[in-house]
Amino acid sequence: MSSAQDPFYIVKEDIQDSIDKLQSTFHQWERISFDSVENADLKKELLASCESIEWQVDELDKAIAVAARDPNWYGINESELESRRRWTSTARTQVGNVKKSVVAGKELNGTANSNVNGIRRELMRLPDSQHTDRTSQFRAQDNDDFISSESDRQMLLIKRQDEELDELSASVGRIGDVGLTIHEELLAQKKVAMVMKKASAKGQIMMIVFLVVLFLVLFFLVFFT
Repeated sequence: MSSAQDPFYIVKEDIQDSIDKLQSTFHQWERISFDSVENADLKKELLASCESIEWQVDELDKAIAVAARDPNWYGINESELESRRRWTSTARTQVGNVKKSVVAGKELNGTANSNVNGIRRELMRLPDSQHTDRTSQFRAQDNDDFISSESDRQMLLIKRQDEELDELSASVGRIGDVGLTIHEELLAQKKVAMVMKKASAKGQIMMIVFLVVLFLVLFFLVFFT
C-alpha cells in the first residue's frame, strides 16, 4: 500500500497541519500583552487545541499497536512501525511543550497581574491635583473608545474560534471515517480469503471428477469401438 493510500499517513497529515497551526497561534499568543482580553481567549484556544491533538495522537498510537500484532497482514515491517512510533512521540512532545508553556505563562500572568494591580492601587491613593480635572474631562471618551475597541476584538475572536471548532470537528470526522474504512477493508479481505479457500477446495474436487470421467470415456472408446 502506497503512502497516499495508507490511512496512517492520511491521519498523520491532518495532525501535522493541526500542530503547525497550533504553533503559529502559540507564537501569536507570545507577542500579545498578558493582561489583554485577546491573550486570555488565545490561551483557551491553545489549551483546547492541545487536548484535541493529544487525543488524535493517542488514537493513532492505538492503530500502530494493532498493526504491530500482525505486521505482515498490514504489509508493513518493524522499521516502518518504529518510524511511526517516533513520529507520534515527537508530535506528543511538541504539543506537550506548547501546553506547558501556556500553563506556565498563565500562572506567571496571574502573579504579574496581582503585582501590577497592587501597584496601581497604591498609585490611585496618591493625590494628583494637577491632573484631576484633565482626567475627568477625557474619562468618558476613553471609556467609550475602549468599549468599542474591545467589542470589535471580541467579534473577531469569536469568529476565529468558530472556524477553529469547525476545522477540529472536520478533522475528528475524517479520523472516524478512516477507522471505519480500515475496519470494512479488513472484513472484506477476510471474506475474500475465505471464498478463495473454499473455491480452491471445490475446484480440486471438480478437476478430479472431470479427469475420472474423461478417463472412462477414453477407456470406452479405445476398448469397445
